[in-house]
Amino acid sequence: MATRMKLKLKTVFVLYFMVSLLGLVYALMQLGQRCDCTEHDMPKDRTISRLRGELHRLQEQIRKSEATKQPQKQATKSSLPTIFVITPTYARLVQKAELIRLSQTFLHVPQLHWIVVEDSPHKTPLVTDLLVKSGLTYTHLHMPTAKDRKLQEGDPSWLKPRGVEQRNEGLRWLREDRRAQPGGDNQQGVVYFADDDNTYSLQIFEEMRGTQRVSVWPVGLVGGMKYERPVVEGGKVVRFHTGWRPSRPFPMDMAGFAVSLKLVLANPEACFDGEAPMGFLESSFLQGLVTMDELEPKAANCSKVLVWHTRTEKPKMKREEALQAQGLGSDPAVEV
Repeated sequence: MATRMKLKLKTVFVLYFMVSLLGLVYALMQLGQRCDCTEHDMPKDRTISRLRGELHRLQEQIRKSEATKQPQKQATKSSLPTIFVITPTYARLVQKAELIRLSQTFLHVPQLHWIVVEDSPHKTPLVTDLLVKSGLTYTHLHMPTAKDRKLQEGDPSWLKPRGVEQRNEGLRWLREDRRAQPGGDNQQGVVYFADDDNTYSLQIFEEMRGTQRVSVWPVGLVGGMKYERPVVEGGKVVRFHTGWRPSRPFPMDMAGFAVSLKLVLANPEACFDGEAPMGFLESSFLQGLVTMDELEPKAANCSKVLVWHTRTEKPKMKREEALQAQGLGSDPAVEV
């Protein structure tokens, strides 16, 4: 009886063990099987599909919007009167630094054509390379100053007018180039004389863009004064605030006026007189173009300073010269 009981228990145990083992094997096999979760995934798939469709629709709208905006932007830009900036320049240690600073101001001005005229018998590699890399629309010219008009070492800057031949060369090129263009005589534009050492607010270029004949404005830090400016009453220029010879026909700095392109083209003889007395260079150009009553005051009736007659200090090279005397000077192949 006891033996039979033991056999039954043993059989039950074996059967229980076998059933458990088979259950475990089945469970392990099920882990490797892919679950059929189609019913659960369908709502998520539909959401992803809908979001993808919405993204595609928005991308199409953006592309269409850009396609319509771009031509409008180009049309607006090309319809602006071009500002032709004539800049005389000459070789010196700070020349590249001055031109870099000026060019990067001009990059922010739409529809600007930079006419750079070197005081040199030929175009120099420094200025050529700088203009090529500037990203600006430009014309590169050269015209040396006559020897009898050149300042000598130690001469004060006011002794002789500077940049005369270069500004006149820029005017000559501009007249020839515009007349070669269809309808060039009627082209809207402005001519401005920007020295390479001055400082310019971007606003001054938008002020001058609508010039009809000759527009004027104040210039800061000039003539030994905080500023010089035309004095405006009733919207007209009636006199000039200046500390030196206010009786001059146009006692203004070169940076203080702009001339319409049409007026420059209509007066082919208008130029700067290299023989003009000190302080009369601007007057020699403007006298044949405009009267005081015709001047167009800008910059809030000439009450705001938007251009400054700054000058870069001449670098002191005593240590450089001492090293050169020892044969240890800076490498001349490094462009400064």
